[in-house]
Amino acid sequence: MPYYIHADLDAFYASVEQLDHPEYCGQPVIVGGLPGDRRSVVSTASYEARKFGIHSAMPVAQAYKLCPQGIYLRGNMNRYREKSAEVMAVFADFAPDVRQISIDEAFLDITGTEKLLGPPAQLGAKLKEVVREKTGLTVSLGLASNRYVAKIASGMSKPDGMSVVAVGEEAGFMCALPVSKIWGAGNKTQEQFRKYGFKTCEDIHRLSLENLRSIFGAAFGLFLYRAVRGEAAEAFENERGTHSMSAERTFPYDLYDEFTIETALFEICETLMFRLLNQSWQSRTVSIKIRYEDFSTESARETFPRPVGTIDELFDHLSVLFHRKYQSGRGVRLIGAGLLNLETGNAPRQGELFDTVNEKERNLEKYILEINKKFPNAALRRGRSMMADDEEK
Repeated sequence: MPYYIHADLDAFYASVEQLDHPEYCGQPVIVGGLPGDRRSVVSTASYEARKFGIHSAMPVAQAYKLCPQGIYLRGNMNRYREKSAEVMAVFADFAPDVRQISIDEAFLDITGTEKLLGPPAQLGAKLKEVVREKTGLTVSLGLASNRYVAKIASGMSKPDGMSVVAVGEEAGFMCALPVSKIWGAGNKTQEQFRKYGFKTCEDIHRLSLENLRSIFGAAFGLFLYRAVRGEAAEAFENERGTHSMSAERTFPYDLYDEFTIETALFEICETLMFRLLNQSWQSRTVSIKIRYEDFSTESARETFPRPVGTIDELFDHLSVLFHRKYQSGRGVRLIGAGLLNLETGNAPRQGELFDTVNEKERNLEKYILEINKKFPNAALRRGRSMMADDEEK
């Protein structure tokens, strides 16, 4: 029987800052911008800050009104990536298959490891202990017979918790949850839930597959039918016949803080790489789009000798393009990126990728695998990310 762990680092950016600056421990730490920065937004807030009502995507100016005594930081993406690599290396010691889905979360396939590492709950407890020992960070875990349920379970006991869903209890676990906990049901879908009076997963569970398909469409209706029963979600949104892929973020406020913009850009890199790997494509051409507060738009692209291999490598390429084109001091309304001239994954590569990238990129290349869950009306964001941090993280 397959069994998985979803591991989710707690308030990652803020936790790294508290780790590096012991004087911040126990204090409300808000990462994303300084109070004086023009229209910066909260990327991550420590649990101490969340007690004041601060959450991700909140304007820093509003956060400052709620908590003027807080510690406000622009953040350090290079440091966060470094700590992420440390954590992923620990994960690799516990599972033969580690699938990193964002800078601070991953799936571990622990199927068949029981004889070597003990039962799942015992393994999970040891994993949490080693992560804390080796990295100084805490992680929350969800354990279940499929990745979908494990993902949801990890958020049920944050911070620094562990939720175990035993085999056979998946449907009961899901039916007890509010519909807001359905991973993959975005804002538009939540509006439909409210329209039809669906408050709990059990409300959806009562409907037949035909009824769900008539309300939500064939693909998403099937997804909901399976999700509320705790069944493994399957990818049902494929990119076929395309020679490019792109992703973008439109901000609720014009952004002036470069760290906040780069955080969104890193999230876009994650999205693109998981889509790229999921479809077994590769690309040597990257592009970037910047839209300013007056809706004027700039774009740039560049082609490299070898295909992009990791999230870090894609982010590095796009960061160079961004700083080459960005007009400092102008508010950014939208940031977007793309991978062009897609080729099949078995196309010839120029040069030996693993001989040329640095050690961190080699580690990430090992961990980054395809994401097999893509949901319409929803963006799978990191928890994580600037604009959609899980409020329970």
